[in-house]
Amino acid sequence: MKASSGLSRLSKLALRQRKQGLARLLPPVTEVLRGSLVERYVTCGNPFCKCARGERHGPIWCLTVTLGRGRTTGGIISVEHLARVRTWIENYHKLKDHLEKISEINRELLRRDRRQQRKG
Repeated sequence: MKASSGLSRLSKLALRQRKQGLARLLPPVTEVLRGSLVERYVTCGNPFCKCARGERHGPIWCLTVTLGRGRTTGGIISVEHLARVRTWIENYHKLKDHLEKISEINRELLRRDRRQQRKG
């Protein structure tokens, strides 16, 4: 949502109200997790196991988090924690999206204040 996508047409009051509405929609910041869930099927290495014949073990759910250039971390997520981890990852994306929208509104409000200062 850039200024060209409609923010410039809204009143200051409407911008402030939209910002407050977005703030109310923010998920709890203690329930966020940055990362991705990956479903994997693995072989154990036992030559007599079913996985040696192509029937792999799984699904095994793994959390992967990129730390920086070429560095990742993570671990295996148990089935009991899977729903919670999915929710936390969704909350992270919602939080990031809403914060970006709030920032765009704040930039538009600053543009208007700067314009008003030049005029007045």
